[in-house]
Amino acid sequence: MTTAAQQQAQRNRDTVFVEEGEVLEVDNFPGDQYVMRIRSPKCAAAAQPGSFVHVTCDDTLPMRRPLSIMRVDGDCIEILYKIVGKGLRWLSKKRPGDSINILGPIGQPFRPSSDRPRTLLIGGGVGIPPMIFVADSLRQQDGDWAPLAILGSELPFPAELEKSQLKTPWVGDEIDTTMSLLEDWNIPCRLATLAGFDGCFDGYVTDLADKWLTTLTPDELREVEIFSCGPTPMLKAVATLAAKYDLPCQVSLEEFMACAIGGCAGCAVKIKTANGEAMKRVCVDGPVFEASSVVW
Repeated sequence: MTTAAQQQAQRNRDTVFVEEGEVLEVDNFPGDQYVMRIRSPKCAAAAQPGSFVHVTCDDTLPMRRPLSIMRVDGDCIEILYKIVGKGLRWLSKKRPGDSINILGPIGQPFRPSSDRPRTLLIGGGVGIPPMIFVADSLRQQDGDWAPLAILGSELPFPAELEKSQLKTPWVGDEIDTTMSLLEDWNIPCRLATLAGFDGCFDGYVTDLADKWLTTLTPDELREVEIFSCGPTPMLKAVATLAAKYDLPCQVSLEEFMACAIGGCAGCAVKIKTANGEAMKRVCVDGPVFEASSVVW
């Protein structure tokens, strides 16, 4: 093991736990999407926005599945997942009272800058949960944070929706659907889709974000920082948008992974460093990276 890898392993030693969690609630949404609430005190206490967990879907399945943490509430965490294979289908059969083995929290978090309080949160599909976590964290911090969430999905959104009362004059009045949770937190949010859902912007999240950014003055743009999570093509488009406006941008990468603790290096991606391009592990070196450092 290299010295850098040893340092990474030591840094995670007291913050990653193996814990038997208790399923408290499972909500099913259209499109085989599920939100699961799990009592997991150690994981909840150490989780930060951008953290994920590696969960055992079933005792008969040896490989775990990495899932982003959407929210921490007391000693509980919430995760969102969409059935894409046998493992997550088995996970969807869990019911309140069942136990679930959790390894986590894992990964480097998003790091907001207090001198850039206009935080633009861009999430797509199962990349929405980390944006919810960031929003929840910012609203509980001191400072003049003014986050804006732009979220996209081609499936029905896995959340309760409502017509927003929070004004967003940079987009038409007909674009008024929001997530109820963010509305309760007084955080403006607008939704984008190509599926024609009522009250949503017809287009990509980056198109909607661009509409907002074009309305800002140079001084206002200097207060903007972008955080994003979603499929790789979307993240590449977000990185391009950030470069267009010369804005700092952090992205949470999605990648297949086996161990999720840095041992197998199966989730490595190419990252620009001060010493040239290098392979970095999404699980422990990420999942959050500076967008400008990613070799897309």
